[in-house]
Amino acid sequence: MSHDLIHDPKGGMPRLLEIMRRLRDPQTGCPWDIEQNFSTIAPYTIEEAYEVADAIARGAWGELRGELGDLLLQSVYHTQMAEEAELFNFDDVVRDISDKMVARHPHVFGDESRDKSADQQTADWEKIKAAERAAKAEVRTLDGVAIGLPALMRAVKLQKRAARVGFDWPDIGQVVDKIAEEAEELVEARDTLTQDEVAEEYGDLLFVVANLGRHLGVDAEEALRAANAKFTRRFGSIEDALAADGRTPSDSNLEEMDHLWNAAKRRERKPD
Repeated sequence: MSHDLIHDPKGGMPRLLEIMRRLRDPQTGCPWDIEQNFSTIAPYTIEEAYEVADAIARGAWGELRGELGDLLLQSVYHTQMAEEAELFNFDDVVRDISDKMVARHPHVFGDESRDKSADQQTADWEKIKAAERAAKAEVRTLDGVAIGLPALMRAVKLQKRAARVGFDWPDIGQVVDKIAEEAEELVEARDTLTQDEVAEEYGDLLFVVANLGRHLGVDAEEALRAANAKFTRRFGSIEDALAADGRTPSDSNLEEMDHLWNAAKRRERKPD
């Protein structure tokens, strides 16, 4: 029966769950899959989530379907390992997220009115999450902010939590001043600090820069992703210009490449 299900294109979720169960079978499964554990699979889970975000950012809708499948497989993978360890199963996972969504949207699934602003809904959402954390005995302000988040994203989440209890700069100018202070300290001390101390000071600077984004209402992770894309695009223009002469960046110099960079920047800024 399971063999027929595995080869049934209309098998849906039961088919995928059975495929994963067979891959992990200690006697007949795939040797690589059998050797994996939560820790070894976690990096793939993060990578697949980013590939979903990348497909969306590029508007690659034909790719998104496959990337979402890859991400779904990660949930199935972790769940299979959990079931083997008698921790929980896929039905438990589905029930938990369903219960959470119903509980966090009383204005949709309960008796609360939907007639409120997005800000009020956000405030209500935070109250519900705070109650959930309290039920888990997460009593400290920063409890529950996932350690595995990208560092920039986690920095902002930590700052938001602290701000809720009043630990925040009241004026954006103070954040800018702190950035200047941290940058100056890093530059002045770079020749006297150990490499570990330099890394610590640099981390402090990044943390404050993330805080500035929060005060500006800018998503730091998205802003840096956009900056990465812009750099990639403009450097590609440099390579294209050099390739037209049969050259590569290794055949050029900083002065010429800087000139080509500025030319690419002007083209981007030129109105249609």
